[in-house]
Amino acid sequence: MIGGPLFGTDGVRGIPGRGALMPEAVRALAYHAARALLERQGVRINGRAPLVAVGRDTRSSGPSLLRSMVSGFSAAGVRVVDLGVIPTPAVSYLVPRLGGFAGAVISASHNPAEYNGIKFFDGSGFKMDLSLELEVERRLSAGGGFAPRRAGAPPERRRDAAALYVDFLRSAFPAALDLDGTRIVVDCANGAAAAFAPRLLAGLGAEVVAIGVKPNGRNINEGCGATSPDALRREVRRRRAHAGLALDGDADRALICDERGKLLDGDALIAAAATRLLRRGALRGGKVAVTVMSNYGLLTYLRELGVDAVTTPVGDRCVTEAIERGGLSLGGESSGHIVFRDFAPTGDGMLTGLQTFAAWRESGGPMSALGRLYKSTPQTLKSVRVRVKPPLEGLDRTAAAIAAASKTLAGRGRVFVRYSGTEPLLRVLVEGPGAAANRRIAESIVKIYLTESGAGEEKRG
Repeated sequence: MIGGPLFGTDGVRGIPGRGALMPEAVRALAYHAARALLERQGVRINGRAPLVAVGRDTRSSGPSLLRSMVSGFSAAGVRVVDLGVIPTPAVSYLVPRLGGFAGAVISASHNPAEYNGIKFFDGSGFKMDLSLELEVERRLSAGGGFAPRRAGAPPERRRDAAALYVDFLRSAFPAALDLDGTRIVVDCANGAAAAFAPRLLAGLGAEVVAIGVKPNGRNINEGCGATSPDALRREVRRRRAHAGLALDGDADRALICDERGKLLDGDALIAAAATRLLRRGALRGGKVAVTVMSNYGLLTYLRELGVDAVTTPVGDRCVTEAIERGGLSLGGESSGHIVFRDFAPTGDGMLTGLQTFAAWRESGGPMSALGRLYKSTPQTLKSVRVRVKPPLEGLDRTAAAIAAASKTLAGRGRVFVRYSGTEPLLRVLVEGPGAAANRRIAESIVKIYLTESGAGEEKRG
């Protein structure tokens, strides 16, 4: 039986073979998600079965999870197109173009290889909304976490699907530009973009140095990719490259490295994109959607440009919802999830790389110039690994420490404390004029939290 909250900020995550990722649980999840999506979109099964497109990353647990999902989808009366190993944003792009009513991705994104997960898209390529996730959870609870068994056809393969996605990415790079004469290092995190990103950049004229392109099912995100960018930085310096691009395991986020080996995080990429779109008259609404984790320096820079920042909770779905509500063209997170709405409804790491490279080539200067558009306010981010997640508002001493720190930094910075939606972590962000003072404040809050909650131990490194 499946009970309690199932979906996090980005789908279902866990350890394959346990809990929500046990075979029978995955069957039930696929079945009830398909039925709920069919009903929400008014799709009726008349004649040929509706289509759901499924992709996965390079984790060794992916194929077995796929088999369980196919069984559940078949029980729901829908047919499955297996897209194979492919980036998450490719599934988002392909679902409406293949005539699907839904899409699904088997991936734990930036998490280590022992994890996996499942996320769903609707027929327009948007991630399943919160109300529908709650409906799926209700059905799973009411049905005891089971699904009827029904024989179904094996999944179909669309061998042209990957080419359709790559053609889309190429079309998103300005026709008047190319990457001739550039040397670019790309780190694919031993993940879903390994077979895509190097060829894409080489096709635009770059000399490509590819790392993190030897997935073995167990090394996704391991010491590489957007969550471990030191390998990219070293290789950029060693190869005297002009730039570097780091993707995460499912390639929905990106970070850029300049010619000096310095990283441009998601905030820097948003600044570059907003500047470019504003210059081109293409920044719809004169606003950009960012999260509460975005750097104060970015917010100041946007104000100086005359651009308003629409602030959302953490999570790319929250950013997407703000973009749709406001009819905006740009939004993103400091982690590197950037949504270029004129091209796609979700974050896409390779698309983000291309749009940043377009801004770079149009500027005529080095990549490092894009990283100097604004001065970052010093930040300290500490993580605490937790066994449980007691509500912060119920921890009086912790709440008082947060309030006191916020008062101390008023007008100069801020404090933000939250639980991760995808990992067993508490995150404490302190932003202010001095790094040393930030660190002391963060460590004090962590110490009080650990003493009061007894929930876990500090995660080092």
